Amino acid sequence: MAGAPRGGHGRPLACDVGESGTTCRLLTAVLAAGEGLFRIFGSGRMHQRPIGELCDSLVRLGAGVTFEGTAGCPPFLLQACGLAPSLADGVVRVGMESSSQYFSGLLLAAPLCPSPLTLELAGRKAVSWPYVGLTLQCLTDFGIRFRVSMRAREGDPWEALSGTAWRALRDAAPGCLRVTVWPGAYQPGDYAVEGDWSGASYFLAAGALGGRPVRVEGLRADSLQGDRALLDILQKMGARVQVETDAVTVFPSPLHGVELDMGACPDLVPTVAVLAAFATGSTRIRNVAHLRLKESDRIAAPAEELGKAGVMVDALSDGLLVSGMGGLAGHVRNRPDAPHVREDAVLSAHNDHRMAMSLALLGLRDPSLDVRGRLDDATVVRKSFPRFWEFWSRLA
Repeated sequence: MAGAPRGGHGRPLACDVGESGTTCRLLTAVLAAGEGLFRIFGSGRMHQRPIGELCDSLVRLGAGVTFEGTAGCPPFLLQACGLAPSLADGVVRVGMESSSQYFSGLLLAAPLCPSPLTLELAGRKAVSWPYVGLTLQCLTDFGIRFRVSMRAREGDPWEALSGTAWRALRDAAPGCLRVTVWPGAYQPGDYAVEGDWSGASYFLAAGALGGRPVRVEGLRADSLQGDRALLDILQKMGARVQVETDAVTVFPSPLHGVELDMGACPDLVPTVAVLAAFATGSTRIRNVAHLRLKESDRIAAPAEELGKAGVMVDALSDGLLVSGMGGLAGHVRNRPDAPHVREDAVLSAHNDHRMAMSLALLGLRDPSLDVRGRLDDATVVRKSFPRFWEFWSRLA
């Protein structure tokens, strides 16, 4: 199997994924298509984060998995001897209730199989579908052949989508979508990585909350990235937005509460929760129950930290209800018209890069608040945006 990953023999090859769930899930699937013994482990909450459903799919395709601690979570030993679609009659059903990365990982591994592999979306719901679209785009960019098929309901015949029609998909229903990937070699070449909507999201939000417009360059408005949804969310909340070919500008704007299904863009929830705190009226965020399984509990953590700023937040089973403080002055006695962190409060990043960066927004309308200095650990941003605080200082 030329080009396939090679692990240890007798002694496993150590694969430390740190706190990156993306790395853990995508790497596990690709390694399983190789040969040898691997030990996959991490740090922080990684050993509490689920990967059992992906491992079950890999076992059906011929891999061996031995969990060393909690069943269904790292650390674990992976015995790889290539993936054989024939063991599963060529079809594996994969759920996406807790993560889209199970599906994406198998898509990336599928070209290394000796025969076509069909992945069928299973489960009760599918979260973060846009990231599967990104994976399909990567397969396209590197010369891998695949076919996406859909049907209106289970039991109906499958119909193949033509050309790149799959790019228009914004979500997918379990039992009604499947992808068949043919064996092939990834083709090398020059590749331009588009701008990161996730990293840009904090600065775009700052444009709406701060005192002057913020322009972020290098962003594609037609991007398949899930966090591109912030553009639509900002506009829905009343923000003035200007979109150019490769840049987006957000202007200071009064915001209002909205109802949001954020199942396709869960990483934005901490940031949108802060936006909602400054808005007039309530904002309901739903369909993100799986956020409790991230680097932190991203439902409980925003509720706890915004509470330190006087914001009423209800942590719900599948999301948040944020009572915005915008426009409250004169209506609610002894409450300001914007979140204000108590002087004795220590803000917690909850060991979560996205929590730290979203909380930075609290300082935009309070010059006396040094969020970086008040955080229990401001360095967690290094996981995804090491120079975040340097760039953030330019907003002052």
